[in-house]
Amino acid sequence: MLEIFLLKQLNPEIKGVRASTIRLIRQNADRINKKFRDDLRNRALFMEIIKQPRQVGHELRRMHRYGLLSRYLPAFDKIEGLMQFDLFHVYTVDEHILFVVKNLRLMGIEDGQDNANYHIIHSLLPKREILYLAGLFHDIAKGRGGDHSELGSNEAYRFCKHHGMSEYDAKLVAWLVEKHLYMSKTAQRMDISDPEVINTFAETVADQNHLNYLYLLTVGDIKSTNPDLWNNWKEGLLAELYQKTLLALRRGIENPINKRALISDTKKESEELLGPRITAKDDYKKFWKQLGEDYFLRYSAGEIAWHYNSLYKDLASKTPKVLVREKSARGGSELFIYMKNRDGIFSTTTQVLNRLGLNVVDARIITSKNDYVFDSYIILEQSGEEVSGKERINEIIEKTRTALTSRDKLPPRTHRRRSCKLDHFNVPTRVSFTRDENNNRNIMEVTTLDQPGLLSKIGMAMDFCGIRLQGAKIATYGARAEDIFFITDRENNLIKDPLKFECLTNSIESHLDKSNAAA
Repeated sequence: MLEIFLLKQLNPEIKGVRASTIRLIRQNADRINKKFRDDLRNRALFMEIIKQPRQVGHELRRMHRYGLLSRYLPAFDKIEGLMQFDLFHVYTVDEHILFVVKNLRLMGIEDGQDNANYHIIHSLLPKREILYLAGLFHDIAKGRGGDHSELGSNEAYRFCKHHGMSEYDAKLVAWLVEKHLYMSKTAQRMDISDPEVINTFAETVADQNHLNYLYLLTVGDIKSTNPDLWNNWKEGLLAELYQKTLLALRRGIENPINKRALISDTKKESEELLGPRITAKDDYKKFWKQLGEDYFLRYSAGEIAWHYNSLYKDLASKTPKVLVREKSARGGSELFIYMKNRDGIFSTTTQVLNRLGLNVVDARIITSKNDYVFDSYIILEQSGEEVSGKERINEIIEKTRTALTSRDKLPPRTHRRRSCKLDHFNVPTRVSFTRDENNNRNIMEVTTLDQPGLLSKIGMAMDFCGIRLQGAKIATYGARAEDIFFITDRENNLIKDPLKFECLTNSIESHLDKSNAAA
């Protein structure tokens, strides 16, 4: 029965399987028992199916359709038709797993620019079956209770050893299953401009081989969860983490990335990009001295050159400078604001963006020594696409500049209705805080029901409590928003006063839970 699927892979001229043969397979599926699974010939056949360079996902899906996959993998039987009751996962667990394997296989095909980077990395893998097995097992333990990554890792290791894989290969598959969420969480929830975050991630990954496998598995997993949630921003974010980790690994884990060296490298690269803007007076250096270390850690050389080329004539501007780039190197479109610092810039900006029907997926807030802000927002249309078109860009610039120029507060209302799908989900608001003493700041995590105007409401709460925002990582998982904010007090120092935390918690929970109840 297993040989049919291998023959199909080996012979492209075979168009399909006859209905009479399919009936026989289904009638005899119960012959696949423990004795069958322990037979060396059958184990070798299954591994040959996984190792084939073509149609791995296709034949696994065919085995699933004929009722054989769950017979050969009893653990797969437990997740067949298993629903996930949220707006993030759009497939049952078994369908999701099969889509993951399919997408992992497609990464090995050179089919144009969109797949070029994945194809290159895929070609570096010493054994592609390790990647496909990790995809097959990564969610296989869902619905059992407990940590599905850890349970699935144990399941994968036993399977791999039972099928004659080496200790190294079996442990690599198990590690990938255990860590399959690690890269996406690091990229979407941590500040990957912080060298400490990259060093910690690189220590966990340990070498380029593990990084290559994990990167492809992460991309394949996200793409197969909900196609509508995959966009250029997520792609760019994961690619940035991959490249920074690769650099850290090449330096050697024993020689971690140093902040001063990173800042020096960024400045040198920025100088090369500035080109004709560099003068004998070194005006750009005087400008840079006002910015502090954070600026050169959190912005790339390309962004720094863009800022200076756009601002050097108006560095003492008394009115806000608002710029939009259709395509950011980080994915998505970038809204950049340069203006004299004052309270309410973040809440005002996010209110405007919400009214314009734009989603904010990332924010970086820098304040210079002469009290000017360098605020960057990565924005996407509701469709998940970048902003495009001269009229749309001008609309964003003009409305943002007008709102920031006015000292009047925008009315606390929104033109965007909350999706009625969210009415079926109850996600209570939770606010938690941790210290990031290395960067002299606090990390605030807000978990709540997704809703229009969420960021502006949190921004108003921060204004009310006298809190300054340094950056934000915005992540939405279906109905649930899990946003991370890097915050300080008004003097840009670590917050230690417990009353500040109490004020923030009460203010955020009050505003958001009231909105949830009203909706």
